[in-house]
Amino acid sequence: MIHMQGLDIAIVGNKDQTSLMRMAGISKYRHIVEGEDLPENIRKSVNEFLDDAAIGIILIPEDWTHYISDIIEKVRKDKRISTVIVEIPPDFSAERLDVKAYYKAYTKKLIGFNVEI
Repeated sequence: MIHMQGLDIAIVGNKDQTSLMRMAGISKYRHIVEGEDLPENIRKSVNEFLDDAAIGIILIPEDWTHYISDIIEKVRKDKRISTVIVEIPPDFSAERLDVKAYYKAYTKKLIGFNVEI
């Protein structure tokens, strides 16, 4: 059994997203520059983080998740994997003003029920 305490959080994102999360204390990150090899770089970074047993949560912008939909499905189905992939809003637009509602709905989608804290 994997000891869950002390697992790290990592982010795969653009310069703004990774910089913001680094200011929040996340030290493991992959800065991805958008270009023709974007899907390959995202997949490679996510797989590297999944191979790191010290990482418990991987953050990725929701507009990039279609590049790794097969990986996300594998992680969700495999009960032995302790890493969770969390989709984050891709930007800070006005449509994301109700962050609590967004993550409440996301949590329900991820685990099947609501969690109130």
